[in-house]
Amino acid sequence: MLNAVIFAAAEEGAAKNPLIPAWYDILWSSVAFVIILVAFWKVFLPKMQAMLDARAEAIEGNIAKADEAQAKAEAALQEYTAQLASARQEAGEIREAARADAAKIVAKAKEDAVVEAGRVTHAAQQQIEAERQSAVVSLRKDVGSLAIDLASSVVGESLSEDQKASALVDRFLAELEASEKAAK
Repeated sequence: MLNAVIFAAAEEGAAKNPLIPAWYDILWSSVAFVIILVAFWKVFLPKMQAMLDARAEAIEGNIAKADEAQAKAEAALQEYTAQLASARQEAGEIREAARADAAKIVAKAKEDAVVEAGRVTHAAQQQIEAERQSAVVSLRKDVGSLAIDLASSVVGESLSEDQKASALVDRFLAELEASEKAAK
């Protein structure tokens, strides 16, 4: 049966080439192709071109905006860097001023401490001198009283009311002090 089909196809195809279609197929295919080509050329291609142009403009606009934003960012960065450098310099000046002020305060405090120490020392020396004078007067009185009591007991008479006894005690103590000063 296969042989019969091949034989029948060979008789029909002897007059026609199977690779070339019939003339009416070529005509209607050409008409359809021209309609599709015109529709594509007039409708689809302009819309596609407009869409591509709009997209290209949008991309170029975005690139321009990005370049502008980058330029603004670089300018802001430079301004920030300049402000930061200025702030660092100002902070350094403030630190130096604070160190100088601290040194002045420390020097003033030392000077005040020295003055106060001198004042306290002077006051202490005056108080010591006053207490020494008080002690000397008290000792003179006590030594004079003891000397008069001793002399009274040796002599056997009371010498405490006599002005001569007081003068004698004072003269004795003055001689004693003079001998102490000479020894030093």
